[in-house]
Amino acid sequence: MAAAAAAGATATPGTTGMDARLDQETERWLRWDKNPLTLESVKQLIADGNKEELQKCLGSRMEFGTAGLRAAMGTGTSHMNDLTIIQTTQGFCRYLEKQFSDLKQRGVVISFDARAHPPSGGNSKRFARLAATTFITQGIPVYLFSGITPTPFVPYTVLHLKLCAGIMITASHNPKQDNGYKVYWDNGAQITSPHDKGISRAIEENLEPWPQAWDDSLIDGNPLLRDPTASINKSYFEDLKKYCFHRSVNKETKVKFVHTSVHGVGHEFVQSAFQAFGFAPPEAVPEQKDPDPEFPTVKYPNPEEGKGVLTLSFALADKTKAKIVLANDPDADRLAVAEKQDSGEWRVFSGNELGALLGWWLFTSWKGKNQDPSALKDLYMLSSTVSSKILRAIALKEGFHFEETLTGFKWMGNRAKQLMDQGKNVLFAFEEAIGYMCCPFVLDKDGVSAAVISAELASFLATRNLSLSQQLKAIYVEYGYHITKASYFICHDQSTIKKLFENLRNYDGKNNYPKTCGRFEISGIRDLTTGYDDSQPDKKAVLPTSKSSQMITFTFANGGVATMRTSGTEPKIKYYSELCAPPGNSDPEQLKKELNELVSAIEEHFFQPQKYNLQPKAE
Repeated sequence: MAAAAAAGATATPGTTGMDARLDQETERWLRWDKNPLTLESVKQLIADGNKEELQKCLGSRMEFGTAGLRAAMGTGTSHMNDLTIIQTTQGFCRYLEKQFSDLKQRGVVISFDARAHPPSGGNSKRFARLAATTFITQGIPVYLFSGITPTPFVPYTVLHLKLCAGIMITASHNPKQDNGYKVYWDNGAQITSPHDKGISRAIEENLEPWPQAWDDSLIDGNPLLRDPTASINKSYFEDLKKYCFHRSVNKETKVKFVHTSVHGVGHEFVQSAFQAFGFAPPEAVPEQKDPDPEFPTVKYPNPEEGKGVLTLSFALADKTKAKIVLANDPDADRLAVAEKQDSGEWRVFSGNELGALLGWWLFTSWKGKNQDPSALKDLYMLSSTVSSKILRAIALKEGFHFEETLTGFKWMGNRAKQLMDQGKNVLFAFEEAIGYMCCPFVLDKDGVSAAVISAELASFLATRNLSLSQQLKAIYVEYGYHITKASYFICHDQSTIKKLFENLRNYDGKNNYPKTCGRFEISGIRDLTTGYDDSQPDKKAVLPTSKSSQMITFTFANGGVATMRTSGTEPKIKYYSELCAPPGNSDPEQLKKELNELVSAIEEHFFQPQKYNLQPKAE
């Protein structure tokens, strides 16, 4: 405790185990942290005797999961900062050494977005350099991008250069104070269990910074440091060109596009993608095109939140007479699309609607080039279990394969790789959270390729005098209406969330799930937390189960499906609902009404927001 005492703290006799643990963490932090800002703030908390704040900063460590790390930047083991980045990378490095005997030949790739947090001196570029330093001091080559890139460039580089792993420093579309550490395996997909557990253990075993951990200047000019920026930029856009089917249409098109990168990394990459497809460049929203870690023009830098984020885009589109708005999230792995309707209103497509359009388009384009019907047997599309089943309906009618995976691109990326290794052709994968994998050279969602492929789709449809909305309606008429509705409640208390889900598993007090929800009869239940599925002969779920997250899917007698689940990265309980009708001209307004009533019943009877004190999504 000498260091802590020197900083104005004394251990009181008879402290509890929790206090002793906090004292130990504090003492280690004072010994190990070389960042003057975070070090000083711990010293200040000790001097002020601010136990509560010390407990918040140093009482727990961020948990390393399959999505890596995601937390606010700031001081202590519970936040993203120089020291926690060093500790995480040391653990990851040791874990990779055990897994890959050729790690020193192959190496890793590291990139970063434009996030920064001046109060703690943390920023994505600095975190990336410290991570690179960790590997290089161990004799491991690092391909470190010299400037910001979209997240999909990391999995692309892992596959393209046959590396052992990739790290992306980003918090995607989270609030400005957050940052993250996202990890890819040598197959180019995000890690799945048990790698997260193994990395987590290795971090705990390597907490003390190695001798040169803080000296990031040693990587400059080091032969183990390589900058892949120019070569990857070139090869990514060359590979992307293979998915351009109508270059002459793109060159001539009268359709105008507006693009926003929402203060993130996307601007120059989407400009390059448009150039690769023969388009004139899209109009960029000037206030949002350059990276700005403050995200000054939006409340949340998340295009999923809908029209609020797109206000400036709509204004520019109205001014330039553009009909289509393309919006990337700040790390450019997601895409939102909006289209001006004849009424003058803007329609923002949901992730499921754009998934339907892109799935239809990629299949139609593939079919145009592949006349041999036997090739269909090796063709696959994937989507996550909470996304619309529209691809299943298209696959059934057209004769290709559709598979669903658990929620999140880590599952779709890994499954796509397995299928590709068996010689299959994975044409498309998507999730309702506006994530699309249109080109399997990136085994993750990619908002850059999705933006330019959406632009080509819109240009092609315009030659047939069709809008995106009209084509979407045609898809629903041909393959059956799929009406979806998703939202969430905010809940910061884990024990409340647990109570809510346990109540659903013991709805009648006799360990039975509910049989109805308001006036709606339930015909099936799948619980991926416990592994129960009453549609299977042995009542066991086919998809992998996870006790650490909550997820229950209800099937209703009226053809509705609803899933309730917890979020891995945010304090939310989300729900996803869908009503599917068979092909033919159903009444979409009647289906919408029915789905709205079903959702209201789920909110009232299953969420019980008053009882559990849940905050609804702010409209």
